Amino acid sequence: MIHASASCNPAARTLGAHYLNADTAVFMQLLHGDLFGRFPALRFVIPHGGGAVPCHWGRLHGLAERMGRPPPGPHLMGNVFLDTCVYHQPGIDPLADVIGPDNILFASEMLGAVRGVNPGTGAPWDDTKRYIDRLGLAEADRRKVFELNARRVYPRLAARLPGGP
Repeated sequence: MIHASASCNPAARTLGAHYLNADTAVFMQLLHGDLFGRFPALRFVIPHGGGAVPCHWGRLHGLAERMGRPPPGPHLMGNVFLDTCVYHQPGIDPLADVIGPDNILFASEMLGAVRGVNPGTGAPWDDTKRYIDRLGLAEADRRKVFELNARRVYPRLAARLPGGP
């Protein structure tokens, strides 16, 4: 997992701007380079839904073309996965619509960035499972998000679990 640590800059609040900026920046750095051409078996999870990646997929695709790089889908998405630590339905929806269930890993935070209960819903802010449940995914896609993608990203874990890799 590629996860930023704290920011020393008080203007870049760690749990908000800094983390989300770092998530987006790492995707852009991967898009600009050829890391997976050199290390094709390397896999990364970018947390927090990939920052702005799902919402700016078209921009990233256009920048890749402008830089003479391959499109982000074929270039990165065999090796890059985004997690579901996003705290509302309109944030999860682009993951399913743009990124797709093949590259999403279920994640929920226990003591995450936004602790407590959302007063508008009465549910914990970091209960991300309910958002995935509302996506209306086919059972095969739900299984990818909740289990099978994690087995792909972490093959040593998959080897130790029932059912093997």
